[in-house]
Amino acid sequence: MHLRVPRPRSLAGQLFAMQAVLIAVVVAGYALFTYISDRGQAQDAAGRQARAVSLAIADSPSVLEAIGSPDPTARLQPYAVRVMRDTDVDFVTIMDPEGIRWTHPDPGQIGRPFRGHIERAQRGQTFTETYTGTLGPSVRAVTPVLDDGRVVGLVSAGIKVEEISKRAQEQLTALLGVAAGALLLGAVGTYVINARLRRHTHGMNADELSRMHDYHQAALHAVREGLLMLDGQYRVALINDGGRELLGVAGDVVGASVADLGLPAQLTGALLASEPRVDEVHLTDRRVLVVNTSPVSGGERRGTVVTLRDVTELQSLMGELNSERGFTQALRSQAHEAANRLHTVVSLIELGRAEEAVDFATAELELAQALTDQVVAAVSEPVLAALLLGKTAQANERGVELVVSRESRLDDGLLPPSLPARDLVTILGNLVDNAVDAAQGRVPSRVTVAAYTEAARGGDVSGAVPAAGGGGSELVLRVSDTGAGVDPAHADLVFQRGFSTKPAGEGGRGLGLALVSQAVQRHGGTLTVTEAPGGGARFEARLPLNDPQGRAPAPDAPAGRRAAGGAV
Repeated sequence: MHLRVPRPRSLAGQLFAMQAVLIAVVVAGYALFTYISDRGQAQDAAGRQARAVSLAIADSPSVLEAIGSPDPTARLQPYAVRVMRDTDVDFVTIMDPEGIRWTHPDPGQIGRPFRGHIERAQRGQTFTETYTGTLGPSVRAVTPVLDDGRVVGLVSAGIKVEEISKRAQEQLTALLGVAAGALLLGAVGTYVINARLRRHTHGMNADELSRMHDYHQAALHAVREGLLMLDGQYRVALINDGGRELLGVAGDVVGASVADLGLPAQLTGALLASEPRVDEVHLTDRRVLVVNTSPVSGGERRGTVVTLRDVTELQSLMGELNSERGFTQALRSQAHEAANRLHTVVSLIELGRAEEAVDFATAELELAQALTDQVVAAVSEPVLAALLLGKTAQANERGVELVVSRESRLDDGLLPPSLPARDLVTILGNLVDNAVDAAQGRVPSRVTVAAYTEAARGGDVSGAVPAAGGGGSELVLRVSDTGAGVDPAHADLVFQRGFSTKPAGEGGRGLGLALVSQAVQRHGGTLTVTEAPGGGARFEARLPLNDPQGRAPAPDAPAGRRAAGGAV
């Protein structure tokens, strides 16, 4: 059975333990080094003190005079005791040139030989040594007493090693007190720092943080939705692969300001807003995005978390669904009208007016067939023909006459694979819906639609996206209405998301024309709005019909029929 030392669970606890041990080791090492150093310094200081005392005694005239007296001990012993007391040394021994003591702290030692080395002093030199004498180990200095250059006596002053150690221990005690204070201060500072670290790491240890980072990276790249994190200065702190794709940004954008990403103005404004945004629809050049923003705060603003969802396909499907719903409503209305007409025919027959019944039914069939023949004769492309027939019925229900102009001419199979049927529904369907809304309630209430191809224009057309360039042919979709028209001051705003002249309570405000603009831009076309000849507004979309290799599609290209067939 072995004892397992518990380890702190959290990263902050581990760091605190490591820092506390480190501070303790550093302080203990410094204390030991200082003690050894102070002990050596104390010995050196004791040696200097003993040397100074012995030199002062040897140079004293009263000492020289006492040495020449008949009884040197009688005069020197009191003097030595007084010097010991005044200079804080442990002994002062004055002796004759042969080393016989005249003075000693222990009077019983007077008259005995000095215990230590005196040869160098007998030769007239002063020296210092550590020696064990009658009082124990001591640091002592031995100095000759000279009279006209002749050695007449010797003086030794010393401090016991025990006293030196006591002084060092006093310094060590003070040092340990300072070290303990430093250790306590370091521990408190470390605890405060690690308490803050614990709040930031939520008490997790290094393994948990590492594992969370791995999960974070895996989730970041696996999620298809876009994730964007901004710091407090609205700079990109993090962006995943989905976010790069949805926003259309490339390269290393971490650290760049949102304003420098080249995003549409309204989307940039939403990302820079301080208040949260919930399920806002924004358009980029190629996508329809649902944007949600949520500020990150902890007493102060720390940044913003942005999620992006691509609803481009969903928006297109919703447009098609709305068209299908309109068709359904039109068919329901026509079924109701057909039932009324059928009742009229039956009633005429019951009244014995068979001829009038046949004439009435034939006239209704001819009128419906004439409308279908008119649309199909002008626009035989199935997608647009079906769309226009349905929109005609919808407009009629709302009291608006929808007319296909005589200049319209669009053959089946003309559209290239690069121009899918879904985008045609988005462009023409929204333009017609916008025109019907504008013309409803006006006198006259009319919407005119033109769809044809012509040679591409060589220059730029003011008002929208630059065209793909000269050469080839273009699909022209023009919708005019008899409404109030577009204020010239709003010509640049009408295609932006959120701009609308509808009442605030109506749904789908300001999105239809923005989707049209996006689809036209996606295909390198142009979109303009001008005043219609008879008043109202005229919207014109021009789409290049060249395929990606720059070749015009063959009239019987099967791709166009497949695209059309998939939409009808």
